[in-house]
Amino acid sequence: MAVSMKHMATFIMGAAAGVALAKYLSMSDEEKEKFIAGLKEKASKFKGEAENAWDKAADYFEELKTKGADAMKDYAADADNIIKDLFNKDKSGSETKQA
Repeated sequence: MAVSMKHMATFIMGAAAGVALAKYLSMSDEEKEKFIAGLKEKASKFKGEAENAWDKAADYFEELKTKGADAMKDYAADADNIIKDLFNKDKSGSETKQA
């Protein structure tokens, strides 16, 4: 059976997790507390950045929606004229008269 890249990646990640666990278990209680406090601080910072990005994304998509609606209003009149021109021509290319 061939070893795929997924299997290799899983093995490497498992080995890294084992090394991290061994290092954590070899730490003193004081070092463990400092380590956990650092992780909590980094997680809190990451959470704040993610929430900020989420808020910016919502504003960005609202702006796109507004600009898209404005663009459609600008081009709708032109599109209406083009469609009328297309359907007011007969097959020979000359315009038909409307009653």
